[in-house]
Amino acid sequence: MESSTLTALTVKARQLRDDAIQTIGTFGVGHIGGTLSVMDALTVIYYSKAKNLNPDNPNEPNRDRIIMSKGHAGPAMYVVLADLGYFPKDWLSTLNKNGTNLPSHCDRLKTPGIDMTAGSLGQGLSVAVGMAQAAKLDGNPATVYCIIGDGEAQEGQIWEASMYAGSHKLDNLIVMLDYNKMQLDGRVSDINDLAPAADKWASFGFYVQDIDGHDLEAISDAIDNAKRSGRANMIILNTVKGKGASFAECAANCHSMSISEEMWRKETGRYDG
Repeated sequence: MESSTLTALTVKARQLRDDAIQTIGTFGVGHIGGTLSVMDALTVIYYSKAKNLNPDNPNEPNRDRIIMSKGHAGPAMYVVLADLGYFPKDWLSTLNKNGTNLPSHCDRLKTPGIDMTAGSLGQGLSVAVGMAQAAKLDGNPATVYCIIGDGEAQEGQIWEASMYAGSHKLDNLIVMLDYNKMQLDGRVSDINDLAPAADKWASFGFYVQDIDGHDLEAISDAIDNAKRSGRANMIILNTVKGKGASFAECAANCHSMSISEEMWRKETGRYDG
């Protein structure tokens, strides 16, 4: 990656983090932890890798698909889509409020640019696998990206979908595991340990890469490698829950937390509204 590209992506990731902190902080409570831990991956996908995305035509048939299976990270998607012009930025101040187009979990019928409605965890990967298989049958060049959570990976449906994707060598599927090692009720290792995650997906026939999920260049390289693998792909993103918000990183559990106006303004440096 050229140094100028890396610099631009670094600046963009910080801006999007601040947007997400402000968006959730304006509502006063929300899923800050998992929203911030995936922001670097989304930055690389949307601003560097994804093809045929068009805010003026969100349903462009040949577009790459981006599935946020861990749907409570919807605010991460919303700030990206607003920044890209899929909808007005003033929608962000309506997050989770009555009548909003930006509900707590992603809803493709409400939010332009969302490719899958997320509710019960575990379903997104099955949808992504179906999209990848359909693209192959149709001769569609789309790549399907699917971001799943580590707590979500305790769901059996994740493994049924993985078995199918691996056995059918869906090389147009790139799954990213947000491995921040924390879930709603505590540490993943204490509740239902996912380790060794890399070995598990490799045993299903995936091409697996295990990287620093906050290293923009490593994420970019991993996506390039995945597109050449000839197999279904898993990129394990070792991340920090709440990355980029000091009040979240130091919290005992920031899966969802209250955020005061003072907290978000201090973190973002945005004092002028």
